[in-house]
Formats: sequence, structure tokens, C-alpha cells
Amino acid sequence: MKLSQGVEWALHCALALVNAEAGAPASRRTLAGFYDLPEAYLAKHLKSLVQAGVLIATSGPRGGFRLARRPEQITVLDVVEAIEGATPSFVCTEIRQRGACAIPAERCTGPCTVAQVMYDADRAWRSSLGSVTLADLAGRLPAWSHARTKAYLADPATPLPPPPL
Repeated sequence: MKLSQGVEWALHCALALVNAEAGAPASRRTLAGFYDLPEAYLAKHLKSLVQAGVLIATSGPRGGFRLARRPEQITVLDVVEAIEGATPSFVCTEIRQRGACAIPAERCTGPCTVAQVMYDADRAWRSSLGSVTLADLAGRLPAWSHARTKAYLADPATPLPPPPL
């Protein structure tokens, strides 16, 4: 399975917002600058996150984006589905009912073995992503990463010290 680059961008931006001051939004420009991403393209993904209820957008000079729920309530799957959609990764087209060795439709009462394996894999993948929250991801980051992110989101113009070696 191949996911779009937007999934990576959306996950990193949502993870960065975990470190924002309580209720303080981060602008699209700030988030794009944090990762050196094209602002216009990132905007499309941020809009998808808002539509999916992962982020809240506020307009105005002090507007921007913030998490719509607590980090413990937002899963990696929420972010992935906001960007890629919730459509299963495999769609069976019932090719076993076509061709020289076609099986009559009335004999195909359930998914074929290929489809079943693919459906099981999709469920396992979604279950795995659904079991990891933004809080879990944030907990895996070192303290210096949280401090740098928080400082940048508060004031992108302030130079940051390099990360420790």
C-alpha cells in the first residue's frame, strides 16, 4: 500500500500542534515553515483535517489551526482517513466469475480466498493505526523536540538552537 505524501505532512503537522500553547492556533504559514512545505499544497491537507474533525480552523489575524480534540482522542487512522479517505485499500471485482474458468455467480456466496486475505490485512492495518494516538506519538519524542516545537509555534521568528547530537 502506498500512501500520499499528504499523510506524512498531516501527521507531522497534527503532532506539532500537540505542543501548541493551550488553545493557541498555528497559522498555515507557520506549519508550512516548520517543515519547509509548500503552503498552498499544505492548505489542502489542513482543510481535509478540518473537514474530518481532526483540526479546528479559526480565521483572522490571529487565526490558524489547532487540534479539535485532545491528543489522546485523535488516532493516526483519523489523520490517514482525513487525507486518503476511508475506502478499503482492496476492492474485489469478482474476476473469478469471468473468463474461460468462470464460476457462476450463484456459487460465489462469500468472498474468495484472495479477497478474504486482503480484507483481513486491511482490517489489521486499520486496527493498528487506530490504536495509536497523537499522544502516543508525542510520548515517543524526546523532551528537546517538544521544547523546540513549542518555541517555534509560539514565535516562528525566534531562532532555535540546533537539536542536540
